[in-house]
Amino acid sequence: MLPALGWQATAAAPATVKPNAIGMMDCNGFSPKYKSVKNGLGGLCTDPVAVDKNGVPWRFEDNEHYIGHDEPSVKFISSRPGSANDISYLMRLSRDPHATPTVNSPAVSKYAELSPAPWFGLPLCDPKSYPQNPCRPDSDTNSSAINDPNGAGSAFMELQFYPPGFTPFIDAPSCDANKWCAALTIDSLSCTFGFATCNNNCIEPVNFAFLQTDGVPAGPPSPQLTDVSTLTGNHRTLKMGQGDVLRVVMRDTAHGLLARIDDLSTGRSGSIVASAANGFMNTNIADCSGTPFDFHPEFSSAQQQNQVPWAALEGGVLMQDELGHFEACSSVSSRLPVSATFANGQSFSDPNVYQVCNGGAEGNGSGEGPCDPATGLCQNATTETGAACPTNDSASGVNCEFSGANCMIAGPRITTVNGKAVVDRWPIAGCQENVFQNGDLDFDGSSYQADWPDGTRGHPTSFEYLGPFTGGGHTYPSVQFETNVGASEILCNTQTGAGCTTPPQGAAFYPFWSLGRSSLGSGICTWNFGNVIKHRTVRDFGKTAQYGTPDLARFGGTSTSPVLPNPQLRTRC
Repeated sequence: MLPALGWQATAAAPATVKPNAIGMMDCNGFSPKYKSVKNGLGGLCTDPVAVDKNGVPWRFEDNEHYIGHDEPSVKFISSRPGSANDISYLMRLSRDPHATPTVNSPAVSKYAELSPAPWFGLPLCDPKSYPQNPCRPDSDTNSSAINDPNGAGSAFMELQFYPPGFTPFIDAPSCDANKWCAALTIDSLSCTFGFATCNNNCIEPVNFAFLQTDGVPAGPPSPQLTDVSTLTGNHRTLKMGQGDVLRVVMRDTAHGLLARIDDLSTGRSGSIVASAANGFMNTNIADCSGTPFDFHPEFSSAQQQNQVPWAALEGGVLMQDELGHFEACSSVSSRLPVSATFANGQSFSDPNVYQVCNGGAEGNGSGEGPCDPATGLCQNATTETGAACPTNDSASGVNCEFSGANCMIAGPRITTVNGKAVVDRWPIAGCQENVFQNGDLDFDGSSYQADWPDGTRGHPTSFEYLGPFTGGGHTYPSVQFETNVGASEILCNTQTGAGCTTPPQGAAFYPFWSLGRSSLGSGICTWNFGNVIKHRTVRDFGKTAQYGTPDLARFGGTSTSPVLPNPQLRTRC
């Protein structure tokens, strides 16, 4: 890891900031003008849905690339003031098995193979985000209707947790070989109402900052200025042990949203405030320039309609697990090196990155790719049916898996950070599938095998979640299960819902939410995610049936359950 670089925003920051050539101007990495600091960040972005001027929703494309996600979630619903701007959870982090992960499933798996980022979500105000209108912080007067041209400008915050074991974070899922870390991310959308105009150079700009023990970002968090230090962290980046018990708080302050984690197992804490003083900026749709900005929660209450209008998930107060970003491989091939040099002298190089997965998830053969980075033309692309893709063009917008990149070898490899050689070591060869398309679109990777927490020694333990609670300790009376996996399926008609299935075709397994006996205290029921867990699970809500049916009133690529009484409040453990 880098030493502390002493970066900190100042009150004298200019009114507008021109983007650097490398930053986070397009979360998905497809900007024709700006290069992304994190190669393959797409799996950590918010999944947009395009809505035309007639209110008809469509799959969103970023510069002709489909960028959808698979995000099974629980939405918490409350009409109590403060339930959308002062939120806390009690949780226990997952713990990986000690054994080395195995290539063939199901056997031994690490959490980073299953999900690159469990997260908590919340809508924030951003008048420079879709649909480019003013937004009043902490107010239920903001309209978030999907077809309202006068709706408030909305961004989506995700407090993301990154599992250990697969470093470095700048082009892989982990920030540490053994520890968890967390970051505050804020995604905006540079489009006008009805998607009449978008700036293709900065369609989905993202602010990013690790939670720090001193509250000072490790590097510039804004889309315009992000650099190696932002995504590498420093000695003040909060690291958390596997199995640690955490108190997580997200609440508004005078200068922006505070995200804070208190590690109750170690006594250490980390935080970040999404403030102009800390270097956060929103983005001008006209020229992609940044303006220092305090990001505040958009709503007062977590009513069902209070959500981000442009997100495929019905994004209010959410608890979620990201899926579809890892395939275990016997070996990898077709080199695709990663390197970047910044105007401020920072640099990163990883020459041992590849595109093609051999064996493992691909059976006795080889997987998708390689693709030509110059043309975007690819070989061996597949779909959820196992058939060949109808095109070899990764910029066609078609829901195909074109390449396994980024893929890494098992064992040690040398990366170079700011001129210093660093040894990174993966326990198993694998592909993240997040460069030429976003995710595992034939659904044969680790997320779609029965490798999830189930109480066996070869699988990680489940996250345990208690809450959420409002600032006054009140609970949320209602929930809704949802997933947007349908939009990633090539067979899914997002207008009619036909072919939008959970689980998708090709998946051997699809994880689900459950309630079970907790390790946090006797008689407590906690949320878990994965499989039925031996000696713990009390309710599984029909397993994959919990996700309901395509929501044709909004977007058929997202399936939702009916609004239900919060079962955590009504289940005896």
